[in-house]
Amino acid sequence: MFDKIALVGIGLIGSSLARVIRREGLARHVAIATRSEATLARASELDLGSSYTMDAREAVRDADLVIVSVPVGSSGEVAEEIAPALKKGAILTDVGSTKASVIAQIEPHVPDGVHFIPGHPLAGTEKSGPDAGFAELFENRWCIFTPLPGTDPAALEKLSEFWRRCGSNIDTMDPQHHDMTLAIVSHLPHIIAYNIVGTADDLQSVTKSEVIKYSASGFRDFTRLAASDPTMWRDVCLHNKDAILEMLARFSEDLASLQRAIRWGDGEKLFDLFTRTRAVRRSIIEAGQDIDAPDFGRQAVEHPVKQ
Repeated sequence: MFDKIALVGIGLIGSSLARVIRREGLARHVAIATRSEATLARASELDLGSSYTMDAREAVRDADLVIVSVPVGSSGEVAEEIAPALKKGAILTDVGSTKASVIAQIEPHVPDGVHFIPGHPLAGTEKSGPDAGFAELFENRWCIFTPLPGTDPAALEKLSEFWRRCGSNIDTMDPQHHDMTLAIVSHLPHIIAYNIVGTADDLQSVTKSEVIKYSASGFRDFTRLAASDPTMWRDVCLHNKDAILEMLARFSEDLASLQRAIRWGDGEKLFDLFTRTRAVRRSIIEAGQDIDAPDFGRQAVEHPVKQ
């Protein structure tokens, strides 16, 4: 699809893209740029690209597609750095979990003739770094674009087709709507997980014994979310704070209501809530966003059935 793709950042998302680009033959040349010498060396050892550099400007030179895959707080700095080297007609996109902030940071630096199309693949794990990536990461996951007014339809379609070939489904949203949606489906769950695990850690006499020992229950699932990249989630909280604070306020109100139901023994209210939320889980499975296997499919992985 492209003669040259530049990947600025080679963590989980960037390294997964490098792998799927190679598997699907989506580019003749993949240039990889990162500021960490050790990370760049590891990407080279893994043979993720065609060229490697710590100079992002050099990586994007003559690239037809540039994908910025860095913590959202670094987006503007990266855009300013690479802007002089972006060629006319190139597509510039990102993978950030917040969109209004990223647009505000990147758009002022985009040269005339470069197609800036903000994007966000809804895919990830708690792992980070070039070793964490895998080509199947984006399969049957959504990639959301938040196109700016005047976006070239042909450029948007080409970028959409690129992500389709990576395995993604495509949708478009207004940036503010995206940020509000992601605040509830992604950002708030991570914040809650960080807080619960932090609370358990504060109870050190418990954490070092029973909590760890018996973590095959719900606590274990919170620890997976709470193991996500600290830099990434710090930046998400700082750059989507208005939407996150609104969702936290709504969550706090609902939590207070649940607290009252438990205090006053309102079993009917509790049963209604748990029934409603159970239906949400079923809807996610029906939408193909998770598997209907006991214990989230862990038993099939950890204890495979012998043929």
